[in-house]
This record gives sequence, structure tokens and C-alpha cells, in this order.
Amino acid sequence: MLVTLSIDGVEVKARKGEKIIWVALDNGFYIPNLCAVRGVEPPFASCRLCFVEVEGRQAPVTSCTEPAVDGMVVHLNTPRVHRLRSAAFEFLLSHHRLDCVHCAKNRNCGLQEIASRLKLRLKPKRLKQIPRNLPVDSSHPLFIYDPNKCVLCGKCVWVCQEKGTGTLDFAFRGINTVVSTFAGKPLAEADCEACLACVQVCPVGALVPKEGVPSIFIPRAGI
Repeated sequence: MLVTLSIDGVEVKARKGEKIIWVALDNGFYIPNLCAVRGVEPPFASCRLCFVEVEGRQAPVTSCTEPAVDGMVVHLNTPRVHRLRSAAFEFLLSHHRLDCVHCAKNRNCGLQEIASRLKLRLKPKRLKQIPRNLPVDSSHPLFIYDPNKCVLCGKCVWVCQEKGTGTLDFAFRGINTVVSTFAGKPLAEADCEACLACVQVCPVGALVPKEGVPSIFIPRAGI
């Protein structure tokens, strides 16, 4: 069943229940996001970047969790939405080791794209930087994992459990949360089957192929 809704004044059609983020992206509208994966229920909703305003709602909603309904009127770039996105972006950067020049994902990074599209600074102005200084795991022959650059989007955990051996998962809580192997084993000693799906879905420079690994070995994850 199709429903009709308005996004920034443009009437679009979508499947009833489809999340607003996918309706918008499918119709050429931009909504910043790092953690959204189409079809995953419940959605991760961890990056808090995809806020939009829906007429009739008292507060903005995350578009990755909000289903489209007939007659819905959505606004993507209101002042309240911009404030929420800016605050979420600065929070992510306050825990992120910013090393764009030397990063393998430079010019192909989700954070850089969001900063460019929303005209935000990559260096936080309001929040104090909280360096993590965690060890980089370069033990695997094909890829490197740098937890200091991880934005905890959850994509690698999801794809590892869906398509791999479930090697990766979240460990600890709060500010100490990290993506890790069981008991913190180096990736070379874990049961990783080297499918490299986690590398493909990582939106930042936390999981990158080692130099010399051909792109043919990095499969599309189908998301």
C-alpha cells in the first residue's frame, strides 16, 4: 500500500511504514546519518544525526525510526533540527581521533561528508576533546581496526553477525563502550573468517584494508 507525504514541500509516495529516512534518500533528499541500515529492525538510531520535524509533533524525531504515514508533512532543515544535528555531530567528534591527512578514508569519510553538506566544523568548538588512546589492532593480515576512530554506529557488529561469524560485538558501557572481539582477543586470534564485510560498511576510518589489499577482496555488504 502506498501513502503520500510531503518532504520540504515536495509531494512523494512511499510504501506505508517505510522509514522517513529511506523515503527521503530514495527521492533525492539528504538526511545525514552514519548508522542507518535499510530493513534492520529495530533501527540502531545511535548516531542521532537524522533528526527531522514532522508537523503535529512537539519535538523533532529520528527519521530512521519514524514510519511514513499518509498525509505526513516533513521538514528536513529547521533551526531545531540543525541544532540537534550539530550537537550530535560535535559529540561524535569529541570522541574521535581526528587525523584526516593520514587516514585511509580521507575524502571518502562519512564525517567529512556530513561536515561538508551541513557546513559544520570537524573540530568541535563547544565540547572538550576526550581522547581514548586505545591500542590499534593491526594483527589481521587484511585489515586494521582503530577503535579511536570508531563512531559506534554498529554497522560492523550487525554485518559481522549477519554475514560473518559474529566476531565483533559491543563491550562495556557508556563512555567506555567499544567494538571488540570476545575477551578482547586480537583479530588474528579471533574466529574472523576474513570476509571484510565490516571494512566495507564502516563509514569512517576505524576499519580499513591494509595497504596493498585489492578492492576485489572487499565485497559489497548489500546495504
